[in-house]
Amino acid sequence: MTSKVSVDEANAFLDEAFNSAQNRSTVIAMEDSRAILRMKAGPEQLRPGNYISGPTQMAMADSVAYFAIFTKLGIVPMAVTSNLSINFLRPCIGEAVIADGRLMKLGRTLAVIEVDIRAEGSDKTSSHAIVTYSIPQEG
Repeated sequence: MTSKVSVDEANAFLDEAFNSAQNRSTVIAMEDSRAILRMKAGPEQLRPGNYISGPTQMAMADSVAYFAIFTKLGIVPMAVTSNLSINFLRPCIGEAVIADGRLMKLGRTLAVIEVDIRAEGSDKTSSHAIVTYSIPQEG
């Protein structure tokens, strides 16, 4: 089975729905139950030593979870985060961050997504998150 939303459609939605001038994220993969985002970190996302900040990693976890849901349901703009739990495992040092989200469970009202965050070019996970989204009901 393939994603209900292509990479191009996901990026078009990202640009339209969010201020593209402020947005540094790019969707790089949309597969069945999986999305991958990349973000080039700007000075405002970096700590001394080129450490990508915790809030930046949390935002990436939340964003990739949103897009992982789209792979099964299509674009659902009003899906909202109901919980995000993150563990920071090691420093995320680099110029860009990669977020890889995999849909673990999709129910009628909730979706649970597992997310691994790493610095681009590294194979070591910097942080691991579990994100729960509330799915809007029809009607």
